[in-house]
Amino acid sequence: MRGPLGAVIGRYTSSDGSAPSDGIIKHNRKCRDITFLVIFIAFWVSMIVNSSFGFNQGNPLRLTYGLDYEGNVCGSKHHHRDLNQLELRYWLNPNQVYESGLKDGALKLANARTICLLDCPEPSDDTLNWVCDYPDGEIRLKMNDWIDRNYDYFEFLTPEMRNSSLQLQGPCYPVIFPSVNVYWSCQYIARASNSSLRHWQQMGGVNIQEDMIIDKSIRRSMNSRASVLKRYVADIGKSWPVLIVCGGLVPLFLSIIWLLLIRHFVAAMPWITVVLFNMLLISVTMFYYLKAGWIGNDAVTPIIGEHDPYFHVYGRELTHVRGVAILMTFISVVAILTSIAIIRRILMATSVLKVAAKVIGEVQALIIFPAIPFAMLAIFYMFWISAALHLFSSGQVVQNNCNNTNCCAYDLMLKKVNCDHCCGYSIRYTPHITIAIFFHLFGCYWATQFFIASSATVIAGSVASYYWAQGEASPEIPFLPVFASMKRLARYNLGSVALGSLIVSFVESVRFILEAIRRRTKVSGTTPDHWFWRMGHYTSRGCLKSVEWTIKSVNRNAYIMIAITGKSFCKSSAIATELIISNILRIGKVNVIGDVILFLGKLCVSLFSALFGFLMLDSHKYRSSHNKVSSPLLPVLACWALGYIVATLFFAVVEMSIDTIILSFCQDSEENQGNAQHAPPLLLETLDSNQEEEVQRLTH
Repeated sequence: MRGPLGAVIGRYTSSDGSAPSDGIIKHNRKCRDITFLVIFIAFWVSMIVNSSFGFNQGNPLRLTYGLDYEGNVCGSKHHHRDLNQLELRYWLNPNQVYESGLKDGALKLANARTICLLDCPEPSDDTLNWVCDYPDGEIRLKMNDWIDRNYDYFEFLTPEMRNSSLQLQGPCYPVIFPSVNVYWSCQYIARASNSSLRHWQQMGGVNIQEDMIIDKSIRRSMNSRASVLKRYVADIGKSWPVLIVCGGLVPLFLSIIWLLLIRHFVAAMPWITVVLFNMLLISVTMFYYLKAGWIGNDAVTPIIGEHDPYFHVYGRELTHVRGVAILMTFISVVAILTSIAIIRRILMATSVLKVAAKVIGEVQALIIFPAIPFAMLAIFYMFWISAALHLFSSGQVVQNNCNNTNCCAYDLMLKKVNCDHCCGYSIRYTPHITIAIFFHLFGCYWATQFFIASSATVIAGSVASYYWAQGEASPEIPFLPVFASMKRLARYNLGSVALGSLIVSFVESVRFILEAIRRRTKVSGTTPDHWFWRMGHYTSRGCLKSVEWTIKSVNRNAYIMIAITGKSFCKSSAIATELIISNILRIGKVNVIGDVILFLGKLCVSLFSALFGFLMLDSHKYRSSHNKVSSPLLPVLACWALGYIVATLFFAVVEMSIDTIILSFCQDSEENQGNAQHAPPLLLETLDSNQEEEVQRLTH
């Protein structure tokens, strides 16, 4: 049995009638859970080391652009070749592309000869166009001159070079097929130009395959899971201005506005929140319908720039957008029905929010305090996203092994056809890079939970001072209780906050790993068919989700008791849980309804951020040229997630105010034989009426 906390958090007199020396908030504290604070600091050092590896080895341009026949990344500057303007990857030899598409073909598309160009070449109607290798050796041309000549110096070739070119061994290759820019790679269109093909045959060139395979081979490579994942990650890097505006500034502004409205128009805010949530959800769903091509003609397309309107290229991104559109439709229907179901309880939520509004009005520093963790998180996310882009693009550019294939090509430096080092290049990822990426993702989640928990603990400490002073100005309450609470957190309780955030992060990581295993087994077709194994699988998923929800709820109450009592995380969790169980009939329904309204408010802010992100990404800057995003899906999702995190920081002012007052009320009631002495009248009335309803329901 725990002892009474009156001397710790209450204004109770001692046996001789004098006031206790500890005051409202306990001051004679000591550091708690120091071991986990040390672990957290060590983890941050590891994060810096892990990120430095990414900055040293990675190049985010690899996520967008391909490699040429020398292993250079298109669109970047190298020590011996400046390819800054040459962003498009083009496959020079159409027969190699054709062979890579055959089921039993020995040549892979990664070994087909590629070059970086400024634009996709087109066949001529009256002559034969050529695309030649970078000018080297006897070809005395500068790169700019080579570009100005449309990559063609066939007229300067020696007879030996011309003969090897007619054998499709370079250094010049004919432009027989038209091509279109698909995600910075020139996609062949399997319609050979009759004029160019006739000129090629008249010159004695080897036979060129014209089958549809030449089109499908490149398309299959562009739609591989690895390629799609790289483009999604690259979209985050390209849309960084959108993330700053829609993931930072917009939710910051909206959250502050929401807090001010709660302060002055608390009676109307639950109704406004519910209506606005449904409107925003439907609006975002409609935008997904637009990008899915089900409304209008603005579907996501993989083609960049102008092209034949009758030519269509399939991309996985469109399938993903359509899947999300269907999911959003289902969520919208469920949300509307749920909103109708909770209408009767909105009045109860209004009563609780009024108490929180009064606290905000008295402790006004609470409105601006979340700007401090917001600024810290903003700095962290900028560092984290930059490091993530470099980690995802890290690896070594190595030449492939294709000894069993015929990839011979003319070498301008050696002045002969070379068959020894003609394989293509690829980026080789080692297992430790995968581990580094997962470590980086876990670090983001833990750091986010840590900042949110720290903010919640500071708010709880400030509100507790207000409650136990009965809402009056008291010399025992510091002039700026928020900063006093911050001082106590930094000095004594960072270890406890690190432990609580670590537990949540660990459980969420286990859920993520199990879900990844489930998806992989489903894709590979090894999902267990027996009903017993399926039941065990779904049961474990449900249990983990329940455990995660329970831990988050317990943690939030534990942070309140940490702020008030200064106890360790585990001890504070036990105290908070005992208080809630003892008073579940009085606080259960009120707390749940209040949390639902606040959750809808967070979703309103995050959905508005997502909607604004859609509008920004729909501008010309992100629909064409080198800034084009492959799909708005991940940037919009990132804006939604960042908006939700920012809203969580600011809405914690109301959320933690309600929870802190309710927990303080429970303790107050327990130490005064069921009659809370310090509770605001409105809260007391709301909780008592809720208890009467529950008793009546149970008796009937």
